[in-house]
Amino acid sequence: MTIAFPKPDEAVLARRKDIIAGLGRLVPSEALIVSEDERRAFETDGLTAYRQMPLAVVLPSTTEEVSAIMRFCHEHGVKVVPRGAGTSLCGGAIPQEDAIVLGVAKMSQVIDIDFEGRTARVQSGITNLGISQAVAHEGFFYAPDPSSQLACTIAGNIAMNSGGAHCLKYGVTTNNLLGVTMVLLDGTVVEIGGEHLDAPGYDLLGLICGSEGQLGVVTEAVVRILRAAEGARPALMGFSSVEDAGACVAAIIGAGIIPVALEYMDKPAIQICEAFAHAGYPLDVEAMLIVEVEGSDQEIDDMLRRIVAIAEPFKPKTLKVSQSEAESAAIWKGRKSAFGATGRIADYICMDGTIPTGQLPYVLNRIDEIVKSYGLGVANVFHAGDGNLHPLVMFNTNVPGEMEKAEKAGEDILRLCVEVGGCLTGEHGVGIEKRDLMTCQFNKVDLAQQMRVRGVFDPLWLLNPAKVFPLEGRLAA
Repeated sequence: MTIAFPKPDEAVLARRKDIIAGLGRLVPSEALIVSEDERRAFETDGLTAYRQMPLAVVLPSTTEEVSAIMRFCHEHGVKVVPRGAGTSLCGGAIPQEDAIVLGVAKMSQVIDIDFEGRTARVQSGITNLGISQAVAHEGFFYAPDPSSQLACTIAGNIAMNSGGAHCLKYGVTTNNLLGVTMVLLDGTVVEIGGEHLDAPGYDLLGLICGSEGQLGVVTEAVVRILRAAEGARPALMGFSSVEDAGACVAAIIGAGIIPVALEYMDKPAIQICEAFAHAGYPLDVEAMLIVEVEGSDQEIDDMLRRIVAIAEPFKPKTLKVSQSEAESAAIWKGRKSAFGATGRIADYICMDGTIPTGQLPYVLNRIDEIVKSYGLGVANVFHAGDGNLHPLVMFNTNVPGEMEKAEKAGEDILRLCVEVGGCLTGEHGVGIEKRDLMTCQFNKVDLAQQMRVRGVFDPLWLLNPAKVFPLEGRLAA
């Protein structure tokens, strides 16, 4: 294990029975998980290379229960790791031995929908896709759409400020979040934002979105819902080189065109996804773009004509515009199943860095060089329109040392992102994965300021304490 965890508090471990008894008085018995076998389901998240058995797991059903749990943990000095669905790819929901996991999965109800005001109030354990399904009958949808949208919760989306393929046009979670109900460390329940479009005072909502469960536990959210477009159609373009594909992305964005989605896949990713989804992807190209536009039929045709004209100087070998809903679904099935399809053939680490789009050709070549220098392979599939990279560094966990090589390659890729003017994360968060790289992005003064803000909400470092900030150099409680 190359990523360190803090040493557990032996005094808390010694009081485990008393802590469990205290929690048992706050929630029904079926909401408290204490046996080793049952706790094991919560020992990791999407970053499965790291595991820690939690002290206990609590699954409340109401804001009031969350408040009681938080108050109890505060009074007894017990650490709390908030958890949505556990799909985090940066280790954001991995627990500690002296911490309880507070999961919001039981809190999955739609509380209210206001179609005229275009808002929905939901409990934070609802899945991302569940919101769209709840409003689809009136022709609305919730815009952020991570690849894990079938499983991931709005709680986790808020914690990591998640995005998705359509974030280029509609923005990420912070652009679609209007308010939250949040329980603070001492059990205080606060309402921040609401159904209105903006609120006076400090933008605390902007601070909470992306705070990775370190400021409080979000139990309800007010989100923006949007009227679905008349129609949408993707086009698929294959290129002879990575440079041509990357330059085409920069040219489309530089022309002022904002497609609803602009996705990139390199040759290894194309082959992996085609073998799984049979989407009709070209296998004779080095890189491929999926460009989706939406609107009326006339608007779609006009925008696709402009995009095709922009692409012509880069000599696409393949150009296919979807002609049916079935073709559109197949194109997106390949992209959406990229992570799972890759898992069929190799172990991998999915990185998450962001760069200026003009740097795409250079960075993609450097990623290939970096990974090859470690004797490993890489498949690139990512949101090209906003420069949010997702290189999948592939390795064999059964070969000693390969996982460590993959981690080092990933670290080099993230450093590269920062060097070219980008940042360490686009939508996955920092968690434990990028925690020790924060010094590459921020100096000591920057990090100290962030920790002071965190300390206002959690001076004792009890909320998700092993994450985000390097263990060395932390401000004392």
